[in-house]
Amino acid sequence: MKNFPGVFRRVVRGGLLMAAMVATVATPVVWSSAQEKHDSDYLGRQDVDAFIDELVVEHRFSRTELELILAGAERSERALELISRPAEGTLEWKDYRKIFITQERIAKGVSFWEENAETLARVEQELGVPANIIVAIIGVETYYGRQTGGFKVLDALTTLGFDFPRRGEFFRKELKNFLLLAREQNLDVDELTGSYAGAMGIPQFMPSSYRAYAVDYTGDQQANIWLSDEDAIASVANYLQKHGWKYGSGVAVQAKVSGIKHEQIVSSGLKPDKKLSLVQKAGWAVPKMVPKSSKVLAMKHVGIAGAEYWVGLHNFYVITRYNRSQMYALAVYQLAREVKDSYNRSLALQKQVAKGKQG
Repeated sequence: MKNFPGVFRRVVRGGLLMAAMVATVATPVVWSSAQEKHDSDYLGRQDVDAFIDELVVEHRFSRTELELILAGAERSERALELISRPAEGTLEWKDYRKIFITQERIAKGVSFWEENAETLARVEQELGVPANIIVAIIGVETYYGRQTGGFKVLDALTTLGFDFPRRGEFFRKELKNFLLLAREQNLDVDELTGSYAGAMGIPQFMPSSYRAYAVDYTGDQQANIWLSDEDAIASVANYLQKHGWKYGSGVAVQAKVSGIKHEQIVSSGLKPDKKLSLVQKAGWAVPKMVPKSSKVLAMKHVGIAGAEYWVGLHNFYVITRYNRSQMYALAVYQLAREVKDSYNRSLALQKQVAKGKQG
């Protein structure tokens, strides 16, 4: 079992959150002057005060505790910049694919699989989510735990919750869940880091997803998605399983099109909502492996060689529950396929070498 330094050890003494909790029981912290509130990027704002009121009433937080925490939150201009131009909205598929389907990412996916083969096999059997899909999610999200983000989660969520009106309600909800999570798990809110949107750890869970789907697979009473590959793997599988993953069913297939009506069936949505027969009548030639009773999502994306036509199935939609993007789900699916092929070749080679040594 790995030791959990800093970010994920239980706080016994010290730490912002624990200090605040102790203060509410012993000596309450009071603001020494109005200047301290004025210096905070967020404390004293009417919308922030209303947010504090809500947490105090609904979740029995101490007002002093929340004021102490939010006084330390700093506005992140970088988070605002990045949230305004996500890759899914600015790149064509041919460019997006180049980021995630690389020989290096495939090779590192094989290494990650080999290092965690026992856990992946057990989780696949228990939760019914294929190992290669789990590996690909982690590979796309954080390059197998190498790129988990350097933003303070408190800063990111507070900034987007109160200074990004278009999705402010969503991020205020995540900030609330983050504060609840910190209290439940005894975490130091000042140490936790993640993406510019507040996603955390190896699988990049938002706080609400952590609270709903994170799994303590090692049995140490902590779902440590920051440092434990085992917990991260089980958490990804649990997320997909709870969102309806169907084991043994396909994800997506590439189609050929003809005629003049095939463009009419193309969708920018995420949910398979058209009968396969309707898509076929519009000029889409879909591989026979797709069950005739399927509802499908007809997609068109610009690939390296021109237009690519894809048909998304139910499990494709499940992947989009992780990130609501057609291109994201396509990247996960294609990376999963490439990693699995490479992993199987590696296994075959290892067996061949072992057999040669025995001979």
